[in-house]
Order: sequence, then structure tokens, then C-alpha cells
Amino acid sequence: MSKIFTTEIASSELPSDNPIHQRLLKPYVMASQWIGGDLLEVGCGEGRGIEWVQSSIRSYSAIDKIRQAVEVLQKKYPVDRFISANLPPLPFEDASFDSVITFQVIEHIHNDRLFLKEIYRVLRPGGVLLLTTPNRLQSLSRNPWHVREYTGPELAALTREYFPNVEMKGIAGNEKVMAYHEQNRASVNRLMKWDFFDLQHRLPAFLLRIPYDVLNRLTRNKLKHASDQLVESITHKDFILVDDAQRALDLFMIARK
Repeated sequence: MSKIFTTEIASSELPSDNPIHQRLLKPYVMASQWIGGDLLEVGCGEGRGIEWVQSSIRSYSAIDKIRQAVEVLQKKYPVDRFISANLPPLPFEDASFDSVITFQVIEHIHNDRLFLKEIYRVLRPGGVLLLTTPNRLQSLSRNPWHVREYTGPELAALTREYFPNVEMKGIAGNEKVMAYHEQNRASVNRLMKWDFFDLQHRLPAFLLRIPYDVLNRLTRNKLKHASDQLVESITHKDFILVDDAQRALDLFMIARK
């Protein structure tokens, strides 16, 4: 696949992205505990976790706004169904799927209520939604690619407007992951000291995306050079599912129709 990604979509091929890639992979690894039947992935990106979920389901469908990614994935997985479209809404009939997964997507959606309402609509009765998103309490700086971020109680309250059964958990890291996370935090804090006028919160998001990507890439490369063994050794097994979403890096929500 040709280069279409920013640091916001971590690459599985870049060594410096490995900790982020493994963090994003973890929900797919765990998903088999809840998913089944006909599955829809909302925001499949580069298809990071498709092969992890296929053994637990009857059929796989996916939608993503990046047409190039969708076209490549359709060739790679010809039996599955891939659609390129902006969302919401979702271009599917009511009660079309038994399971929906959407990992690290809702923070990019302007109309998050319609997003959840549409997922509820396309789920069959008893169907399950698995959703992850960054925990705002653990964010290191403003991310200009995100429309908003949530705390666990905020996301749970929003989802309960549509889903009767909502369980909020989180994805946390072990000591190895948190050592990397704190090194990352220290590096970001050093950079933020130069933001005398708090421009990261004052400027429009579109003006911040290029400098954010450049500095993010520099930071990841610097961390790899400084702690090469740590960066390369992190795997999805170093991330754990926890009940206390407040201390998690990412929120992990399970909602049932």
C-alpha cells in the first residue's frame, strides 16, 4: 500500500511506530470474546486487525473514508465487502449485522450522536458494539486530528442515549508500556514549554496538523534511538484490559442492543 497515512494512523511497518501499532492491535486480539455472526467494522483504515477477527465471524464488511485503502483491502480480501464513504450515516439497511467494531474512530466524527445512532440501527437485536477511543485523561497534548476526546463517564453517558446495556472498560499498559508512555510524555512536555502562547489550544486544528505530524514523528524516532530495545520489544500482550477506565490509555466500551 502506498503512503497515505500520517502519524495519526500508526504504521505496522515502521519500527518507531511499534508501541502505538501494538496498542491499536490489542482490541482486535480481544474482540473474539464478544463478536460473532455478520460483522461490520466502521473505520477499517489499513486493515490492521482483519485477520484477527475473521475466525470468530460468519462474514466481514467494512467501511472507511480512505478510498485507496478500501481498494487495496478489497483486492487482498476478495471474499469480504469493503465500502468507501464518509460517515455517518451508514449505507446499510436496518438490522444488518450481529456485531460492529469501531476502533479509534469516534474521536474523528463531528456528529457523534448520529454515529452511535446509526450503529444501533444497523445492529440486530442483541447485537454487540465494541468501541475504543483515547482516554482524554491520559492525552499528552491536543491532537488536531480529533474533533473531541472523552472520559469514560462521558462516553458511557452518550452511548446510553441509544444503547440500553453499556459496559465501560479500558486498555492499560504494563510497566514496559508505561515506561515508554512516560518517556513520550517527558518529550512532549519539553516541546510544549516553547508554546508560550498556548497555540496548541488557540489555533484552528487544520493549522496544527502538519507541525503535529512532524513533531510526533521526530519524537517517535527519538524515543526509538534512545530506547531501541524497549520500543521494539512491546507487543499486544503488554496491553491489558482493565475495569478502571479512568487510568487506561484507551477507553474500551462494550454496548449491546
